Amino acid sequence: MKEKIQSNRSRDVALAAVLAALYAAGVYFFAPISFAVIQVRVADALLPLSIIFGPPAVVGLGIGVFIGNFANPFSLGPIDVVGGTIANVLATTLAWLICRRKFHGAWVTATAAEILVITFVVGSYLSYLTSTPILLTWSYVALGEVVAVGIGGYALLRAVTRVMKGKQV
Repeated sequence: MKEKIQSNRSRDVALAAVLAALYAAGVYFFAPISFAVIQVRVADALLPLSIIFGPPAVVGLGIGVFIGNFANPFSLGPIDVVGGTIANVLATTLAWLICRRKFHGAWVTATAAEILVITFVVGSYLSYLTSTPILLTWSYVALGEVVAVGIGGYALLRAVTRVMKGKQV
């Protein structure tokens, strides 16, 4: 029993580390389109993975956004580092909690919740940091999140689930 618990902890830490690295690398690699008012943060396609991987994914993706925003030359400073981290942790936690209810349409509801949380949190502080009207920043961030999370993330979620089907996770 102790080995099983240790194995699960090791797997969870490894999963969190891999997701953190993938997210940070995605932000860095796609930096020109990952920051500013008009953005498509490709790394956000990883966020719906919290639906199937739960807390290790929430932690890993939170660390990834912190590192990605902190280490990137296009970052907008401490507000972006902390605000982006909070937005992603809230969004991924909410998505995971929604899908624990196991109802028809949970994945769509969860990814929509992620899009909305990030749109309003990130869009709000981007409006403040860039002196852009808030409705404009909300619109731009929402559009980018629909592409990254709603289309890319949902497709990734389906693909990972298909691969995992029949395998113990």
